[in-house]
Amino acid sequence: MKITSKELRRKWIEFYESKGHTNIGAVSLIGDGTTGVMFNVAGMQPLMPYLLGKAHPKGKRLCNVQGCVRLIDIESVGDASHFTFFEMMGNWSLGDYFKKEKTAWSFEFLTEVLGFDRDKLRVTVFEGDGAAPRDEETAALLKDLGIAPEHISYLPKEDNWWELEGTVGTPCGPDNEWFYPLGDDYVEIGNDVYMQYKKTATGYEPLDNKNVDTGFGFDRMLLFLNGLSDGYETDLFASAIRKLEDLSAKRYGADKEDTRAMRIVADHTRTSVMLIGDANGILPSNVGAGYILRRLIRRAVRYCRKLGVDSGALLSLAKIFIEEVYPEAYPLLLEREAYILDELKKETDRFEATLEKGMKEFEKCVQGIARKNEFMKKSDPDYRDETVIGGKQAFHLYDTYGFPAELTEELAAERGLSVDKEGFGLCFKEHQEKSRALEKGQAKGGLESRSDQAVRYHTATHLLNAALKKVLSPDCNQKGSNINDERMRFDFNFDRPMTEDEISQVENLVNEKIKEDIPVVYREMSLEEARKENFVGVFDSKYGETVKTYSIGEFSKEMCGGPHAKSTGELGRFRIVKEQSSSAGVRRIKAVLE
Repeated sequence: MKITSKELRRKWIEFYESKGHTNIGAVSLIGDGTTGVMFNVAGMQPLMPYLLGKAHPKGKRLCNVQGCVRLIDIESVGDASHFTFFEMMGNWSLGDYFKKEKTAWSFEFLTEVLGFDRDKLRVTVFEGDGAAPRDEETAALLKDLGIAPEHISYLPKEDNWWELEGTVGTPCGPDNEWFYPLGDDYVEIGNDVYMQYKKTATGYEPLDNKNVDTGFGFDRMLLFLNGLSDGYETDLFASAIRKLEDLSAKRYGADKEDTRAMRIVADHTRTSVMLIGDANGILPSNVGAGYILRRLIRRAVRYCRKLGVDSGALLSLAKIFIEEVYPEAYPLLLEREAYILDELKKETDRFEATLEKGMKEFEKCVQGIARKNEFMKKSDPDYRDETVIGGKQAFHLYDTYGFPAELTEELAAERGLSVDKEGFGLCFKEHQEKSRALEKGQAKGGLESRSDQAVRYHTATHLLNAALKKVLSPDCNQKGSNINDERMRFDFNFDRPMTEDEISQVENLVNEKIKEDIPVVYREMSLEEARKENFVGVFDSKYGETVKTYSIGEFSKEMCGGPHAKSTGELGRFRIVKEQSSSAGVRRIKAVLE
């Protein structure tokens, strides 16, 4: 049967609602810190507390279609079946029904609702071992449904058993997995996990309250139902792929590399939209989940270039996902559309500027290796070509042009080269050690050290100085600072205590500029030129005829000796801890970066 993604979503929910389940909807893609992962990587993950015994507020029978983000296979994205964002159709029994009902309902949904050929279905069950018995109960129930015995396979624990590794006292148990032919191969379309045991220090013991956890792949199910073998031909991606065809004047499927590039751009754009527009949405940054998002966006930009289109393609595709594909399933995306598009544009614009210069430098590295190989072959016929980009070169691309190590590795692999990762690591470590080598108190700008964190704090003083001028008075100026790895202290002229509202405004403005991840731009110029360009000289008497300047967009422009972070996104969250008097007419702010 032919079916759209919206129809499949509706059929799943309606079927399980008819069986007494409550649709709990999709929760945030962003991990909340309780599960130890950055993103939700499985549909059951947000239900873990309830599978472990906590009472769910919506009852014992639950269902939903849950979005997930998984980056472990990011290098495989570009083929016909891998995605960084995908959805799982799930339903759960929390101590209510068990194997008899679940096997019957899975079979009914597949064969009667979706029209799968029952004779082509294949099922696997747990074969048993010394700790837990063979799952003959599930096998018997499957046979009673009409599945031929030869279509039921018994497999070992690594295939048909679920448990939380390294835990004791948690539920666990066998599962049965459903398979259906895709081309010449049988591919898993879903599984039913039966949590009927409690894990102990020595083995397993039966649970009084048994749970069922079902997960069926939404994207993969669309393939089977529409007779497709390419996940990018379903209606989840079809409009986005057509847009890329229009923009690039290239046809999907005609050329292997162009097709791969279209898939990567479409997939990474979709995931970026989902992460920025999530209820706990994130923004591109240099740490944690924000770094993953940045990598996705920048990878998409690079593959846009391979297609001969500019990064504006990401915005066109984003609008398709927001307005056409997911408006009903994820209505928050529509509410946040302008915000999502704005943040995407900021990040693509930033990277375009970096990429242009960095790619030229990368090409120099590649050409240098080629010239060396050519020269050496002339004098030594047995010479073996150099195929490694040196660690120092890779670090130069990182330190000067902002190329993540992964990007350099990807670019190198496309040219049949590799990167000296160990050498890169040594250069990185040496850079950190040099930054810390200055004696305490010798660094400029009030820094007690030049550690990475102290440098971030120093950069934050520039943002704070500019924010105070905007919120309190243009006449506010820095009167001194003291910085270490734990906090910053900043003195400025002002004749009264700040109100709580003013403190909040300053804090929010600084954090806004941090989120924008604005590059910190260094230039040397004459003192006269600096004054004409409205650079702030905090202590004019200490400057000579040539001065060092640092600008953070148009928000902050200061004459300063440094050192500074490369961009504001490195700083983390800024929080004012205390505002107090320092001396007559001078206030003092103590703040931290979290």
